[in-house]
Amino acid sequence: MNSTTLNSSIVKKFMKTRMENKQNMYAHPSYTLEQRLLHCVARGELEEAKLVLSQINQLDRARLADNQIRSLKNSLIITCSLFTRAIIKGGLLPEDAFNLSDVYIQQIEKVNTKEELDELEYEMLVCFVDRLHAEKKPAYNYTINRAITFIHEELLKDLSLEKVAEHVNVHPNYLSKMFKESVGVSLTEFINSKRIEESKYFLLHSKLTISNIAQLFQFCNQSYYSSQFKKYAAMTPKQYRDRHALTEQLEA
Repeated sequence: MNSTTLNSSIVKKFMKTRMENKQNMYAHPSYTLEQRLLHCVARGELEEAKLVLSQINQLDRARLADNQIRSLKNSLIITCSLFTRAIIKGGLLPEDAFNLSDVYIQQIEKVNTKEELDELEYEMLVCFVDRLHAEKKPAYNYTINRAITFIHEELLKDLSLEKVAEHVNVHPNYLSKMFKESVGVSLTEFINSKRIEESKYFLLHSKLTISNIAQLFQFCNQSYYSSQFKKYAAMTPKQYRDRHALTEQLEA
Protein backbone atom coordinates (compact mmCIF):
# COMPACT_ATOMS: atom_id res chain seq x y z
CA MET A 1 0.00 0.00 0.00
CA ASN A 2 1.55 3.31 -1.04
CA SER A 3 1.48 6.45 1.10
CA THR A 4 -1.28 8.08 -0.99
CA THR A 5 -3.59 5.09 -0.51
CA LEU A 6 -2.73 4.94 3.19
CA ASN A 7 -3.46 8.63 3.69
CA SER A 8 -6.77 8.28 1.84
CA SER A 9 -7.71 5.35 4.06
CA ILE A 10 -6.90 7.30 7.24
CA VAL A 11 -8.94 10.29 6.04
CA LYS A 12 -11.93 8.03 5.37
CA LYS A 13 -11.66 6.45 8.81
CA PHE A 14 -11.36 9.91 10.38
CA MET A 15 -14.51 11.14 8.62
CA LYS A 16 -16.41 7.97 9.52
CA THR A 17 -15.40 8.19 13.19
CA ARG A 18 -16.27 11.88 13.33
CA MET A 19 -19.71 11.20 11.88
CA GLU A 20 -20.36 8.29 14.25
CA ASN A 21 -19.33 10.35 17.26
CA LYS A 22 -21.69 13.14 16.24
CA GLN A 23 -24.55 10.70 15.67
CA ASN A 24 -23.98 9.07 19.04
CA MET A 25 -23.61 12.43 20.82
CA TYR A 26 -20.01 11.67 21.79
CA ALA A 27 -17.77 14.68 22.41
CA HIS A 28 -14.13 14.98 23.29
CA PRO A 29 -13.52 17.32 26.23
CA SER A 30 -12.72 20.85 25.15
CA TYR A 31 -9.05 21.65 24.75
CA THR A 32 -9.43 24.45 27.30
CA LEU A 33 -10.91 22.09 29.89
CA GLU A 34 -8.21 19.49 29.28
CA GLN A 35 -5.45 22.08 29.57
CA ARG A 36 -6.98 23.36 32.81
CA LEU A 37 -6.86 19.84 34.22
CA LEU A 38 -3.22 19.36 33.22
CA HIS A 39 -2.33 22.79 34.61
CA CYS A 40 -3.81 21.77 37.98
CA VAL A 41 -1.92 18.47 37.95
CA ALA A 42 1.38 20.17 37.09
CA ARG A 43 0.87 22.61 39.98
CA GLY A 44 -0.20 19.86 42.38
CA GLU A 45 -3.67 21.36 42.91
CA LEU A 46 -5.53 18.14 43.67
CA GLU A 47 -8.97 19.40 44.70
CA GLU A 48 -9.22 21.73 41.71
CA ALA A 49 -8.03 18.90 39.43
CA LYS A 50 -10.76 16.61 40.80
CA LEU A 51 -13.41 19.23 40.03
CA VAL A 52 -12.18 19.66 36.45
CA LEU A 53 -11.98 15.90 35.92
CA SER A 54 -15.56 15.58 37.18
CA GLN A 55 -16.63 18.22 34.64
CA ILE A 56 -14.92 16.28 31.87
CA ASN A 57 -16.50 13.02 32.98
CA GLN A 58 -19.98 14.50 32.80
CA LEU A 59 -19.50 14.37 29.03
CA ASP A 60 -20.00 11.11 27.16
CA ARG A 61 -16.63 9.70 26.18
CA ALA A 62 -15.74 9.29 22.53
CA ARG A 63 -15.72 5.70 21.30
CA LEU A 64 -12.13 4.52 20.96
CA ALA A 65 -12.92 0.85 20.37
CA ASP A 66 -15.94 -1.30 19.48
CA ASN A 67 -15.99 -2.81 22.96
CA GLN A 68 -17.11 -0.37 25.68
CA ILE A 69 -14.58 -1.53 28.27
CA ARG A 70 -11.74 -1.50 25.73
CA SER A 71 -12.76 2.01 24.71
CA LEU A 72 -12.72 3.19 28.34
CA LYS A 73 -9.34 1.57 28.90
CA ASN A 74 -7.93 3.35 25.85
CA SER A 75 -9.28 6.64 27.17
CA LEU A 76 -7.67 6.09 30.59
CA ILE A 77 -4.34 5.21 29.00
CA ILE A 78 -4.43 8.54 27.15
CA THR A 79 -5.27 10.31 30.42
CA CYS A 80 -2.38 8.51 32.13
CA SER A 81 0.02 9.71 29.43
CA LEU A 82 -1.21 13.30 29.81
CA PHE A 83 -0.83 13.13 33.62
CA THR A 84 2.70 11.81 33.11
CA ARG A 85 3.72 14.81 31.01
CA ALA A 86 2.01 17.16 33.47
CA ILE A 87 3.98 15.98 36.51
CA ILE A 88 7.22 16.09 34.51
CA LYS A 89 6.38 19.70 33.73
CA GLY A 90 5.69 20.15 37.44
CA GLY A 91 9.24 19.06 38.26
CA LEU A 92 9.19 15.28 38.74
CA LEU A 93 12.08 13.39 37.20
CA PRO A 94 10.93 11.94 33.85
CA GLU A 95 12.11 8.43 34.75
CA ASP A 96 10.00 8.47 37.94
CA ALA A 97 6.98 9.78 36.05
CA PHE A 98 7.27 7.20 33.29
CA ASN A 99 7.71 4.37 35.79
CA LEU A 100 4.52 5.48 37.56
CA SER A 101 2.78 5.62 34.19
CA ASP A 102 3.89 2.05 33.40
CA VAL A 103 2.42 0.81 36.68
CA TYR A 104 -0.96 2.43 36.03
CA ILE A 105 -1.18 1.32 32.40
CA GLN A 106 -0.62 -2.25 33.56
CA GLN A 107 -3.29 -1.76 36.24
CA ILE A 108 -5.73 -0.37 33.67
CA GLU A 109 -5.33 -3.56 31.64
CA LYS A 110 -6.13 -5.72 34.67
CA VAL A 111 -9.45 -4.02 35.50
CA ASN A 112 -12.53 -5.18 33.59
CA THR A 113 -15.58 -3.26 34.82
CA LYS A 114 -16.68 0.31 34.16
CA GLU A 115 -17.06 0.98 37.89
CA GLU A 116 -13.52 -0.16 38.66
CA LEU A 117 -12.09 1.86 35.76
CA ASP A 118 -13.96 5.00 36.86
CA GLU A 119 -12.57 4.57 40.38
CA LEU A 120 -9.09 3.88 39.04
CA GLU A 121 -9.06 7.15 37.08
CA TYR A 122 -9.51 9.22 40.25
CA GLU A 123 -7.06 7.03 42.15
CA MET A 124 -4.55 7.65 39.35
CA LEU A 125 -5.08 11.42 39.60
CA VAL A 126 -4.50 11.38 43.38
CA CYS A 127 -1.40 9.20 43.06
CA PHE A 128 0.19 11.36 40.35
CA VAL A 129 -0.36 14.56 42.32
CA ASP A 130 0.80 12.93 45.59
CA ARG A 131 3.97 11.75 43.85
CA LEU A 132 4.62 15.28 42.68
CA HIS A 133 4.14 16.62 46.23
CA ALA A 134 6.48 13.92 47.59
CA GLU A 135 9.26 15.25 45.36
CA LYS A 136 10.73 17.88 47.64
CA LYS A 137 11.66 20.77 45.42
CA PRO A 138 13.71 23.70 46.67
CA ALA A 139 11.90 27.02 46.62
CA TYR A 140 13.43 29.13 43.86
CA ASN A 141 12.41 32.58 42.71
CA TYR A 142 10.08 33.17 39.78
CA THR A 143 12.84 33.53 37.17
CA ILE A 144 14.64 30.32 38.15
CA ASN A 145 11.38 28.37 38.29
CA ARG A 146 10.50 29.58 34.81
CA ALA A 147 13.95 28.61 33.56
CA ILE A 148 13.67 25.11 35.04
CA THR A 149 10.19 24.61 33.60
CA PHE A 150 11.43 25.70 30.17
CA ILE A 151 14.35 23.28 30.41
CA HIS A 152 11.99 20.38 31.24
CA GLU A 153 9.74 21.25 28.30
CA GLU A 154 12.57 21.69 25.79
CA LEU A 155 14.91 18.96 26.99
CA LEU A 156 15.05 17.18 23.63
CA LYS A 157 15.79 20.39 21.76
CA ASP A 158 18.97 22.40 21.37
CA LEU A 159 19.24 24.30 24.67
CA SER A 160 21.74 26.94 25.62
CA LEU A 161 22.18 29.58 28.29
CA GLU A 162 21.26 32.22 25.74
CA LYS A 163 18.01 30.49 24.71
CA VAL A 164 16.89 29.97 28.30
CA ALA A 165 17.79 33.56 29.19
CA GLU A 166 15.81 34.84 26.21
CA HIS A 167 12.78 32.81 27.32
CA VAL A 168 12.82 34.22 30.86
CA ASN A 169 13.72 37.70 29.56
CA VAL A 170 16.98 38.30 31.43
CA HIS A 171 20.60 38.75 30.36
CA PRO A 172 22.53 35.44 30.01
CA ASN A 173 25.25 36.53 32.44
CA TYR A 174 22.65 37.48 35.04
CA LEU A 175 20.82 34.15 34.64
CA SER A 176 24.07 32.20 34.82
CA LYS A 177 25.07 33.84 38.08
CA MET A 178 21.59 33.61 39.61
CA PHE A 179 21.13 29.97 38.56
CA LYS A 180 24.44 28.85 40.07
CA GLU A 181 23.73 30.70 43.33
CA SER A 182 20.16 29.34 43.60
CA VAL A 183 20.50 25.76 42.34
CA GLY A 184 24.10 25.07 43.26
CA VAL A 185 25.20 23.96 39.79
CA SER A 186 25.64 25.76 36.50
CA LEU A 187 22.74 25.84 34.05
CA THR A 188 24.65 23.61 31.63
CA GLU A 189 25.33 21.04 34.34
CA PHE A 190 21.65 21.11 35.30
CA ILE A 191 20.58 20.50 31.70
CA ASN A 192 23.04 17.62 31.29
CA SER A 193 21.97 15.97 34.55
CA LYS A 194 18.29 16.15 33.55
CA ARG A 195 19.06 14.73 30.12
CA ILE A 196 20.97 11.85 31.69
CA GLU A 197 18.08 11.10 34.07
CA GLU A 198 15.50 11.06 31.28
CA SER A 199 17.73 9.04 28.96
CA LYS A 200 17.68 6.19 31.50
CA TYR A 201 14.07 5.48 30.56
CA PHE A 202 15.06 4.97 26.92
CA LEU A 203 17.95 2.72 27.88
CA LEU A 204 15.55 0.47 29.82
CA HIS A 205 12.38 0.66 27.75
CA SER A 206 13.44 1.11 24.14
CA LYS A 207 15.56 -0.71 21.58
CA LEU A 208 17.31 2.49 20.49
CA THR A 209 21.07 2.21 20.24
CA ILE A 210 23.14 4.18 22.73
CA SER A 211 24.34 6.33 19.85
CA ASN A 212 20.74 7.14 18.87
CA ILE A 213 19.83 7.97 22.48
CA ALA A 214 22.84 10.29 22.67
CA GLN A 215 21.65 12.02 19.51
CA LEU A 216 18.06 12.22 20.80
CA PHE A 217 19.22 14.08 23.91
CA GLN A 218 21.39 16.51 21.97
CA PHE A 219 24.79 15.15 23.05
CA CYS A 220 27.36 15.80 20.35
CA ASN A 221 28.43 12.14 20.17
CA GLN A 222 28.17 8.82 22.00
CA SER A 223 31.53 9.25 23.70
CA TYR A 224 30.52 12.54 25.32
CA TYR A 225 27.13 11.11 26.32
CA SER A 226 28.86 8.13 27.95
CA SER A 227 31.27 10.35 29.87
CA GLN A 228 28.41 12.54 31.11
CA PHE A 229 26.35 9.47 32.02
CA LYS A 230 29.21 8.06 34.04
CA LYS A 231 29.65 11.41 35.77
CA TYR A 232 26.04 11.45 37.03
CA ALA A 233 25.24 7.72 37.28
CA ALA A 234 28.66 6.28 38.21
CA MET A 235 28.51 3.82 35.30
CA THR A 236 28.34 3.90 31.53
CA PRO A 237 25.03 3.71 29.61
CA LYS A 238 25.90 0.18 28.48
CA GLN A 239 26.62 -0.94 32.03
CA TYR A 240 23.33 0.62 33.17
CA ARG A 241 21.33 -1.13 30.43
CA ASP A 242 23.08 -4.48 30.94
CA ARG A 243 22.70 -4.38 34.73
CA HIS A 244 18.96 -3.78 34.57
CA ALA A 245 18.51 -6.40 31.85
CA LEU A 246 20.28 -8.93 34.08
CA THR A 247 18.11 -7.96 37.06
CA GLU A 248 14.95 -8.51 35.01
CA GLN A 249 16.20 -11.95 33.90
CA LEU A 250 16.88 -12.97 37.48
CA GLU A 251 13.46 -11.77 38.60
CA ALA A 252 11.64 -13.53 35.77
